[in-house]
Amino acid sequence: MDQIYDLAIIGGGVNGCGIARDAAGRGNSVFLCEMNDLASGTSSWSTKLVHGGLRYLEYYEFRLVREALIEREILWQIAPHIIRPLRFVLPHHAGLRPAWLLRLGLFLYDHIGGRHLLPATRSVDLTRDVVGKPLIPGRYTKGFEYSDCFVDDARLVALTARDAADRGAEIRTRTRAVEIRQVDGVWHLTVEDSVNGARNTIKARVLVNAGGPWVEQVLASGAGVNARAKVRLVQGSHIVVPKLYDHDRAYIFQNADGRIIFVIPYQDDFSLIGTTDRDYDGDPAKVKASQEEIEYLCASASAYLAKPVKPEDVVWNYSGVRPLYDDGASEAKAATRDYVFELDTPGGAPLLSIYGGKITTYRRLSEEALERLSPYLRGTKAQEGWTGKAPLPGGDMDVSAVAALSAELVRNYPFLAQQHANRLAHAYGTRASKVLGNAASAEDLGRSFGATLTESEVRYLMANEWARTADDVVWRRSKLGLRMTAGEIAALDEWMLANRVSGERPLREAGGRA
Repeated sequence: MDQIYDLAIIGGGVNGCGIARDAAGRGNSVFLCEMNDLASGTSSWSTKLVHGGLRYLEYYEFRLVREALIEREILWQIAPHIIRPLRFVLPHHAGLRPAWLLRLGLFLYDHIGGRHLLPATRSVDLTRDVVGKPLIPGRYTKGFEYSDCFVDDARLVALTARDAADRGAEIRTRTRAVEIRQVDGVWHLTVEDSVNGARNTIKARVLVNAGGPWVEQVLASGAGVNARAKVRLVQGSHIVVPKLYDHDRAYIFQNADGRIIFVIPYQDDFSLIGTTDRDYDGDPAKVKASQEEIEYLCASASAYLAKPVKPEDVVWNYSGVRPLYDDGASEAKAATRDYVFELDTPGGAPLLSIYGGKITTYRRLSEEALERLSPYLRGTKAQEGWTGKAPLPGGDMDVSAVAALSAELVRNYPFLAQQHANRLAHAYGTRASKVLGNAASAEDLGRSFGATLTESEVRYLMANEWARTADDVVWRRSKLGLRMTAGEIAALDEWMLANRVSGERPLREAGGRA
């Protein structure tokens, strides 16, 4: 291939896709490769929050918290279908942080981040308010309720990649970077198709290493760079149990060990509990929630809830590795969540490696990465800041419009059950009608795979969102794996394999640059 891309990105998590979107939108030619599926690493194993990080105030991370707080409302407005406001209840635990400290932290939380749309903190009488009912009677009498947001993390990545592709970026999943080298000041990136083993080499003026937990392995594949920064791998595990209470608020519980855990309403019928924080030494691809972590999360929740959570209640668990910048902190919980860039120019061509970061700040990280690379790229100043104004695919609506969209889907497609319409509205936003097409009956949507998943939706995901396997569909593009049987998931996998076109690439949406 004779084409030389302005920018090549290794890693299809939230940071890599965010940089691809911003760079393509500023007129740069972009290539991105991901060795597995989009968001298959750290980006789909988060606590699903767009939040300021209340506990980071204890570590004096004021800049990070302020940036994250500002980003909450920006991200909510560009993706109101996959991001929604969530109120968090923080019970005061008499033996831990004093009430005045919690009140001070929440005052800062409300005021340092330019909150405009989200409601402010309030004090709560847990003996009278409905949010006190699930708690152990008599133990917790007062607390606070504050705002943050919930996000469908893996869909955020897929939609960011979709938008990048609509703006001209080449996104290749199941494509592993096997060698990087420089020839005459140009990066030569050799990639391998992980399905059929085929290799080819692309050229780029600038290279971004957004490998997440694999950032150091990428550098070891021939970049000619000795990394000065180090990555600290921190394992975070979560459990999902049947719904623990009826109201719509989340909880943030303090533990005696100084950590906090969240209990979050999840997928209508479940509660999500997480996360743990412990150093991890091993292959990031093989990380699994340990029995010890599951028991820790159950015990932490049970210290507050009237009905104890037991390991046998767990219907699903997941674990991910956070690639934090190693700042020498003695404990994993104290390691910085801020992001750090390392820019090298071995042989003259720039290589930017990314350490750390979090879902909430991915958009700002992307902007800052392009600022660092501006001397080497054509279009970094043009449309600066545009990603905070342009909606992600399906997000071109008011933040309060998802319920109205769901009602409109039922009107336009009367055969849809309300639950099905709600799910489609939250997953696809204004693009839900593209999933349903001209269907006049349930039969027109094709085969039903279970839990409202139809052939029409799967075909859409294969053509537009890089889905190749059942796992891509039921655990990343959706969470329908919580509702489908093992047999249904296996049947979906078989169908997708039979209906996949060899070497296919997702289609660009109409209006996207070919």
